[in-house]
Amino acid sequence: MKTGIFCNYENHHQDGHRAIFEQVTLIKQAESLGFEEAWVSEHHFNESNLSPSMLVLMAHLAGLTSTIKLGTAAVLLPFYNPIRVAEDIATLDNLCSGRLLFGVAKGGPFPQQNKHFGTPMSESRPKMLEAMALIQKLLYETNVSFNGQYYQCDRLTIYPKPLQPKIPVYVATGGDNGIEFAAKHSFSLMGGPPFSLQRLKNTIAKYQALNASGAENFVLARFFYVGKTFDEAVSEALPFIRQFSQKMKANSAQTLQNSANPNQKPFDRTNICFDEDYLIENSIIGDVETCRDKIKKFQDELNLGTLALKPSSLDMEKNLESLTRYNQEVRNYVF
Repeated sequence: MKTGIFCNYENHHQDGHRAIFEQVTLIKQAESLGFEEAWVSEHHFNESNLSPSMLVLMAHLAGLTSTIKLGTAAVLLPFYNPIRVAEDIATLDNLCSGRLLFGVAKGGPFPQQNKHFGTPMSESRPKMLEAMALIQKLLYETNVSFNGQYYQCDRLTIYPKPLQPKIPVYVATGGDNGIEFAAKHSFSLMGGPPFSLQRLKNTIAKYQALNASGAENFVLARFFYVGKTFDEAVSEALPFIRQFSQKMKANSAQTLQNSANPNQKPFDRTNICFDEDYLIENSIIGDVETCRDKIKKFQDELNLGTLALKPSSLDMEKNLESLTRYNQEVRNYVF
């Protein structure tokens, strides 16, 4: 199992410049500790998460790091022209000397994004799948012609080509169409912090029923804080967890209110949940022994390829301390 850091570019102190460079400090610390991967998320119209221009941030990281792989977690494909995404991804792979990992998603539940990028939520998944099919052709083929429902091109070749012969692809999905698409192309899967263990197990089982290989590269992102004691860790992480819980509950309520599907149900705890106690329990938050046990459970149940840790203190120095404690007292016990 590889260890990664999950990067949301949180704006805890209402200072955008500080937020961006505190995140850079955490990523450089993770690289110095031997973490193998850094995953950067994409958020829009959000004063708390300052990563709308994810590929710009990753180009910056490419110049400041040398060994850690850099992953998109994830490019929200329905909001972009896939031809431009292919050009950007190929360029970025060259900038980071072949260290790029390419994660994609449909986005949600953030209704403002769909509204202002002109993509109805009902079209998000089919647009993501079609965009990815075109991007894969453009990255590695020449004279590409494509005639899809949403995207077309005629005898098109993009330059530069990626440095890697095949950039690893990860799909953040729990839907049957997305899982089938990933399995068909031997793409790997990603799971976010609020997704329950049972949901993740069901997703991997569906994938493996279609493709026996590929699921072993599963990337799991989890909120994280390892403290000297369990109570200290929960106390340090709780303000972050509370902010996340409140924000996501509000977004979810708006999504359900605006949904055209009268049968759409609220989130439930066997699938995805934003309650504080649920998030604490399903995160890797606690003392050293608790964190070891939680990671071992995820390993045993999911056969993880990468565990992407999302530092969950509002204090950068505390997060640096937590990452170091993980490296010294947790990591070697869970491999």
